[in-house]
Amino acid sequence: MSSKHPEKGSSLTMDIVEFFQLSSGKWFSQRSSHDLTLKQSESGKSDFQVELLPKTDPVVIKLCEQHKLDPTVALCGVRVSGDGSTAWDKEKHPGSSVLVPIADSSKPNEGKLLHALNNAETSVVGRYVVGNDDAVTLIIENETLYAEERLWFASENLRLRTSLSKQANGFSMAAFYTEIRKGVTAPPAETKA
Repeated sequence: MSSKHPEKGSSLTMDIVEFFQLSSGKWFSQRSSHDLTLKQSESGKSDFQVELLPKTDPVVIKLCEQHKLDPTVALCGVRVSGDGSTAWDKEKHPGSSVLVPIADSSKPNEGKLLHALNNAETSVVGRYVVGNDDAVTLIIENETLYAEERLWFASENLRLRTSLSKQANGFSMAAFYTEIRKGVTAPPAETKA
């Protein structure tokens, strides 16, 4: 475990690559979500895996090139894959995404976040911020959507997450996730230049 892992009394702040390294592994997630427009709630669960990718991975390079960015500026790549279900729909729904953080040269704990869904068929550019409390905030914003997620570790194998999404048509959704690690995957040997 990184010496920069959030603990009481720790004054060190991790960077985005260390956060993703700490997130590597197999997870079980329980979700409580609330449709703020219709004032309805639902619960769900999922199994997912977080895999750290080196910045030389072809998926990372392809995603950078799609957005006309030099792949050497990528800090790493992260593949998240899994399946989830809701209380009313027990069928599992598989999906995957790839995240590529690119640091802001003037603010080392902030930067762009390239986000591709389902093998880079659809991708967007968002941003990330690593706070002094070691919580990571991921934001995607465009003319039709504002989505924000905040993730932090309560302990080494317990991660918490909140999300809020608002669409231009007025639909709003908020959710809280409790994520428990089921197994650890060793990060690749080289993630930084």
